[in-house]
Amino acid sequence: MSTLAKNKRSDQEVYSDHHTNPWTYPMMIGLYAGIIWGGLRWVFYQIKFTTVLPGFIGDPFFKQSFLRTGWGGLAGVGCYVLFSIAAALLYKLVLGKLRGPWPGIGYGVFWWALIFLLLGPMLGMTASITKSGWNTLFTEICVFILWGLFVGYSIAFEFTDEASREPIPAPT
Repeated sequence: MSTLAKNKRSDQEVYSDHHTNPWTYPMMIGLYAGIIWGGLRWVFYQIKFTTVLPGFIGDPFFKQSFLRTGWGGLAGVGCYVLFSIAAALLYKLVLGKLRGPWPGIGYGVFWWALIFLLLGPMLGMTASITKSGWNTLFTEICVFILWGLFVGYSIAFEFTDEASREPIPAPT
């Protein structure tokens, strides 16, 4: 068998054996989403783009005085990572078959609305949107849109992109 035929056969074997685990992949995406966007939220808080604590997701579990410390900020980002993992798994379960970026953008807006309009003020995690200020509102909705886009588009791209599983065509 020629070297070209061996390479073609090994490429086909690699691509035909490519199967992404439908549950560990969203967990990994949620982990990265939590680290990236939780870290970005911390930066935005530090440069005063938002008044919402970076660890606001941990507010029901920790005192706000603790969340204002360095360790509290880290614990809060950890809570944001756990939230992102759970949200990514939920996205895969409910919206995982949808293609494109728009479902992810809508997912981010959904979570922003749920947290900042309903649960946040009710649980004391965030101030009412009438008291938050425009900078905080715009910063938070932008972060949640980008977070949702990252989660949704990453999952949609992996599980609806069948072209990557096709064998590589022979060179002409």
